[in-house]
Order: sequence, then structure tokens, then C-alpha cells
Amino acid sequence: MTDIYDCHEKLQRDTQFLCSHQRLDTELVDRLVLQLNRIYPQILSDKEAHRFRNLSVPTKVRLAELLTHLYVKGEEACHEFYRGLHIHAEDVYTSLPTRVTQRDMVEPKWKYNAASTQERYVLNDRGPMFFLSCFSFLVGVAMLYYYGEGDTLRCTRPFLHCSAAALSNGAKDVLISYAEV
Repeated sequence: MTDIYDCHEKLQRDTQFLCSHQRLDTELVDRLVLQLNRIYPQILSDKEAHRFRNLSVPTKVRLAELLTHLYVKGEEACHEFYRGLHIHAEDVYTSLPTRVTQRDMVEPKWKYNAASTQERYVLNDRGPMFFLSCFSFLVGVAMLYYYGEGDTLRCTRPFLHCSAAALSNGAKDVLISYAEV
């Protein structure tokens, strides 16, 4: 959401966009006025709400008057207007000029496209051949160990002791105990 301390400035920048935007129809302006009136009567009194809901006045004029009124009321009134706009018309809220520039400053498009796509697909920098060679080596040792005859196991015992050096303590103990048995 917007920061409460800069809504006053943002409303001043967004006023032209909001008044010229076609999505702010009569129904949306009425919902915003009703929310400000019912939830925050100190921002918009009943008399002021009735004035901004008058259907004989065109919507663009009523909206411009409402935004000027909120700007004069201060920071909290501007913040609550943005909050109501976010609740009732999120698509309009996200397309505001101040929101678009804020989003571009926080997350530039060139940074997102270049860095994240490379890191997403790189799982191992050694490549698939390294994985296949390690896997086939372990399969060969396992087949030799389990399916070999008694004479073959005697000659693989020193090899299994040496290969256990690179393993963790638990795996090393298991491999050495199998080699000794």
C-alpha cells in the first residue's frame, strides 16, 4: 500500500489521471464517497457526501471537486481515498502514474529478466555429464558389491575403504561395516 506520509503529494500528481480516466464511473465515485462518509465522517461529512453524490452534476466535475476537497483536508484524507480506491477498484489503483513509477523503481524490468531467469534454470554448474558419470560409477560399485562372488568381494574391500574417505561419518561407518562383513 501507499505510505501515509506521501499520499498528499501523490494525490496531487494523480489527480489529472483520475479525472481523465474512463474507469471511474458514477458507481465507483459513489462507493468511494460512501466509504469515506461512513467509515471516516471526520473526513467527509453527510452534507459534503450529499454534495459529491449529486447525480445532476457530471461525474468528472464531482470527482475533481472530491479530489480537491480531500487535498485540502490533508494527508489522512488522501491516504483513506487511496485505501478506498485500492479496495473498490484495484485495477485503477495499480495503473496510477505514481504506482507505476514506484513499481519500476523498486523492481526494474531489465534486472528481473536478466538475473532471475539465469539463476532459475542453473541447478549444477558442472553439467549433466558430471551427474551421469557419478551415478554410473556408484551403480557399478553397487553391482560389483552385491552381485559379485566371494573372490571379487575380497579385491573390492580396499577400494571401498578408500572411497569411504569422502563420505560423511554415518555413511562412512555403514560402508566400512559392509566391506568388513
